[in-house]
Amino acid sequence: MADVSLKTLLDISLDAGREILDVYEKDFDVETKADDSPLTEADQRAHQTIVRGLQEAYPDVPVLSEEGSDVPYEDRKDWQQFFLVDPLDGTKEFIKKNGEFTVNIALIEDGYPVLGVIYAPALDTFYFGRAELGAFKLESASAIDVADDDALMEASLQLPLVEPGDVVNVVASRSHMSEETEAFIEGLRDGERDVDVVSAGSSLKFCLVAEGNADYYPRYAPTMEWDTGAGQAVVEASGGQVLRYEDNKRFYYNRENLTNGWFLVKR
Repeated sequence: MADVSLKTLLDISLDAGREILDVYEKDFDVETKADDSPLTEADQRAHQTIVRGLQEAYPDVPVLSEEGSDVPYEDRKDWQQFFLVDPLDGTKEFIKKNGEFTVNIALIEDGYPVLGVIYAPALDTFYFGRAELGAFKLESASAIDVADDDALMEASLQLPLVEPGDVVNVVASRSHMSEETEAFIEGLRDGERDVDVVSAGSSLKFCLVAEGNADYYPRYAPTMEWDTGAGQAVVEASGGQVLRYEDNKRFYYNRENLTNGWFLVKR
């Protein structure tokens, strides 16, 4: 299997972020995809940049991207290693211009994420996690020049940054709050600790758990595999878990149906 460099994924993410911000800083058109989700020029430019960068660096590793052409299950079911990409996660937040959108790249091996990077272009913050290595946060990412993976880790803060406290912090989607999520939060309030709820867009919710700034992220609404792969890698590398609602087992990938079931992210 290919040995993937975090530094290479940082460079690709920064390139995609520049394409996204170029669109973000001007007026742009919004299209509607077949599933009624929004699509902008930024999604497409980021997709092209990421796929080109990954294929140049790792020509033998296939790419499954939200904005790419559909890859039939028969063609991908035997993939032992592949990149799972969401070029612009949080398009609704991008359109609102609140800064809470991200670039997501995960490396999936034998059905599970072993490496993930999340870059928030408007915040210029880069999160990354690798199994057995840990999870990290790099601020002012575009302004820091690192030569290799070791230098990247040295320039970054290891996660989690915050230890558990007296208050239970729950992060919920800014755009997708379901009745079941509200019921989960109310269930926590029946305990002895106080509960605070914070909202965030895109995969930044995973990052809040990895940082220790949130204890739970319940997602009792549909997502797609590319929405969660990178976030799961970062959370798990920080010591957290991403568990399926139906059986409390670890989330896995490259299923025939790429729509995720409900899940819970926890520290």
